[in-house]
Amino acid sequence: MDDRSVFRWPVRSESTQGGSGQLSRGKLAAILGGLAMFGPFSIDTIFPAFPAMGVALHADKLAIQQTISVYLLAYALMSVVHGPLSDAIGRRKVILGGLVVFTLASVGCAMATDLTTLLAFRALQGLSSGVGLIVGRALIRDVLQGDDAQRMMSQVSMIFGVAPAIAPIIGGWILGWSQWPAIFWFLVAFALVLLLATWLMLPETHPPEARLPMVPRRLLRDYVSIAFNPRFQRLAAASAFNFAALWVYIASAPALVIDLLKLDERQFGWFFVPMISGMVLGAFVSGRAAGRVPGQRLVTIGFACSATAMLLNLGYNLWTDVPQVPWAVLPMSLNAFGIALVFPIVTLAILDMYPRQRGSVSSLQAFTSLVLNALIAGVLSPLVSGSAMGLLGSAATFLVLAWLFWTWESRASRPLQPCTGESNTVPGESL
Repeated sequence: MDDRSVFRWPVRSESTQGGSGQLSRGKLAAILGGLAMFGPFSIDTIFPAFPAMGVALHADKLAIQQTISVYLLAYALMSVVHGPLSDAIGRRKVILGGLVVFTLASVGCAMATDLTTLLAFRALQGLSSGVGLIVGRALIRDVLQGDDAQRMMSQVSMIFGVAPAIAPIIGGWILGWSQWPAIFWFLVAFALVLLLATWLMLPETHPPEARLPMVPRRLLRDYVSIAFNPRFQRLAAASAFNFAALWVYIASAPALVIDLLKLDERQFGWFFVPMISGMVLGAFVSGRAAGRVPGQRLVTIGFACSATAMLLNLGYNLWTDVPQVPWAVLPMSLNAFGIALVFPIVTLAILDMYPRQRGSVSSLQAFTSLVLNALIAGVLSPLVSGSAMGLLGSAATFLVLAWLFWTWESRASRPLQPCTGESNTVPGESL
């Protein structure tokens, strides 16, 4: 039986039954957006503090960069557990547990006096921070279908997209009046606010009768089945490489802002604000276009926008040897806009493949993207972040790979057999 037939908490146009009354769609989007934000906050808020952390912890630039890669690797490893765990015991319990662990890990980071201790607690942060984004995606698909799901996913993306823009700015402000540990105390406070909001307002969306027992052998079998599904591989690769075209710049932000653009630690907004403005605008357009513009066409437009951004960036870098704001960062805004158009369509197509295992599918999609992001942050970024053309070449390569996988999927998809439990929808056609 499809789990939608036993679901007891449908989202209606005005309000939904929450943990203590009625929860509007706007409040649901705000909570889920906030939960998705504390992952980017964990990464981007500390960017301005890299030089100060290096001095305080007696570590060079490459060693400090590992605070990002360790976090992402732990995030990726635990991401394969968050979704199935929420399928087994419910979404709300997993989110609350993750927030508690993240709060304690942030306290440990704030009190760390050496790099080894900091890296250990950063790993613990990574193990817990995925609950908001991964479980939140499954939660949206629990309660909404079709165009409504795309609209909610876009609303959450708009809220989520604000985090990378304001996080380094907040980090720079905090450094203006305090030391780098204060940034982690800020993360503690933010996590506590989310914990309270989730406890008081977020209802359970995955009822007991729809849950699947978390049996290791079955979980491994399911993961193998999903991971080796050619359609999942194509869609997950398209999603991961598409975001990687932006992530390579985000992971290289300290070098880009301070070394290439010659700005200081309080001026990260020059990079993040235009980029995230494009992402938020793209998410808004995606939500407004739901039900009006076919998903396949939106994805095509998204890739075209990103390709145009790469060409503009190439032209600017060929024209000048010294990149300067705002011209060096404006093309990234168009790239982010295109990525935001593509993301909801591809993600919903992945979630629809296994309606009773959305948590597991969301986890595996996140794992694919996070492993790639961790490799970019820990290996590729230190190699290319010293050159604007090196960053551009990497981003353009990821964009081409994403487009190739999407094109492959669009041409290869065929109606799936109903007995497999998978969706019969060709990605983008019904969204």
